[in-house]
Amino acid sequence: MKIDVLNPADLNNFGANDDDSFELLGDLVTLNSANLTQVGREITDLLMKFGAPESDVAYINVPALNSTACAEDTCCVWKHIADEMTDLFRGQSGRCTKWARMAIRLGFHDAGAWSKATAYQGGGADGSICLTNEYTFVENSGLEDMCLQMINWYNEWHNQKGFNISMADLIRYMGANVATVVCPLGPRIRSFVGRIDSAIHNNVELLPSPFSDAADLIRLFRDKTISPHSLVALLGAHTTSQQRLTNATRTGDPQDSTPGVWDILYYEETYGAVDAPERVFKFPSDVALAKHSVTAKEWVSFLGAAGQAHWNTDYARAYIRLSLLGVNNINQLTECTRALPARTLEYKNPDQKNMDEWLKSSRVSLTSEEIAERVELGGVVDFSNLLAGNGSRRIEL
Repeated sequence: MKIDVLNPADLNNFGANDDDSFELLGDLVTLNSANLTQVGREITDLLMKFGAPESDVAYINVPALNSTACAEDTCCVWKHIADEMTDLFRGQSGRCTKWARMAIRLGFHDAGAWSKATAYQGGGADGSICLTNEYTFVENSGLEDMCLQMINWYNEWHNQKGFNISMADLIRYMGANVATVVCPLGPRIRSFVGRIDSAIHNNVELLPSPFSDAADLIRLFRDKTISPHSLVALLGAHTTSQQRLTNATRTGDPQDSTPGVWDILYYEETYGAVDAPERVFKFPSDVALAKHSVTAKEWVSFLGAAGQAHWNTDYARAYIRLSLLGVNNINQLTECTRALPARTLEYKNPDQKNMDEWLKSSRVSLTSEEIAERVELGGVVDFSNLLAGNGSRRIEL
């Protein structure tokens, strides 16, 4: 991340605790209200902080994939794609898998390589991260397998089956939003399709670093029209994460004590409101933002019993904005929220006792690595089944 690519007007603009963005994006900036479609009006409201960013509307009587009815309904094919993705994103334990978490991160990295200062160069939510070699850049390390999976899905649904889908929508609408709602307790974000792909790679210098200080991150995201308020909400996606690259000596360590679950423990443990087990890994940038004068108030608002619903709503609204960065045909998009899976409103880890044992220590061992891999795949942590075929090996955490 290079701060010198930011809009000069924002270089010293941190904002205030109650600062928020109401900026319009893309073609909505210049369109007269009389020329807005229904979707254009609804997205305008969402960007202006009106309207509900979550929805539980269901898809009733889904047509068969190759039927005339399906061909006449833009959302039909997306329902079938979402069902296929869900099988990969949900593990045996009910937690979301590493594929879901990578899909969420991929959505951030594709859209996040955009700013107001560099908008004339393109970038944003355009699918370029997987349509070019952008996913091989060091800033996108760890996303190679997810991009290859997206390319496989794109080849299957677009090239082989002939459906008019874009990579940008596959990443953003399907990948990220299906993954988010598959994670237990995750929001069901209103989702729109119709983005246009680009085969020109984006400016990855506009992506954040886990080692950036809070002030730089606030400035960076403000130039994406994302306020400190929304930045704090978006960071919560780390709640499902297991880091692999920030500290290679602690590969697989989670960023809160319930990896694969979309809960507020990330906020509580990063802030220090509750003690975090030793294995929980905190990004330096996250700790800095938790305590920064501009972002701390919003961070604290996500703590406690009322925090979950508040965070889900704020995250959904912030992600809708993120998903539209660099999109210049917003007025022509189609809402397909009904094609998403249903959300999971209640969840309890079936293996919490064993998870707690693993979390107690950050020690690296064959056992701890196997547990990390099992958690990544959404599997149930069962010590009696660990190290199959190696019964003589003592379990060490």
